[in-house]
Amino acid sequence: MTYTLHRMTAADAPLTVDWMVRQYGFDRREVEGWVRDLHFNWPLSVKALAPDGHVIGLLNMSDYRIEEETPLIAREKPDLLAAMNARRYTAVFSFIVAPEYRGTRLNYDMIMSIMPELKANYDFVFIPVLHRLKTHQYWQRWGAREFYRDADCVYYQLPLHA
Repeated sequence: MTYTLHRMTAADAPLTVDWMVRQYGFDRREVEGWVRDLHFNWPLSVKALAPDGHVIGLLNMSDYRIEEETPLIAREKPDLLAAMNARRYTAVFSFIVAPEYRGTRLNYDMIMSIMPELKANYDFVFIPVLHRLKTHQYWQRWGAREFYRDADCVYYQLPLHA
């Protein structure tokens, strides 16, 4: 399977909204608010295109803070939050691959296309994963470690430096 990877821009916001609504069943207005308010890191985000130009994958990065995702951590584990916020991180907001490309190298290639910038600019990647999603083992295979969980998500930290 061939595809090309491209960096995203704010012009890709509607595409992100459409994919998240279709993939996860989220409310469109809620997703539009997230995309508008959660500090997307568009230059670090990646979209994959099939040879015919159709989008087959999105990796959306965001510079929102851990406490914006899970405010409970500030009350339940303030020392942990302070220690994490003292370091440089970015977040995986959404990572969606078209069903026919799952199990291929596409997701790996998308992440590796930004890995040099991640390692140069951040200490870790913050990855919230909804309990109902199947990507927990995927991120664990990458070396992500759980640091917190609440009613909605498990929160992982992917260290970028040994």
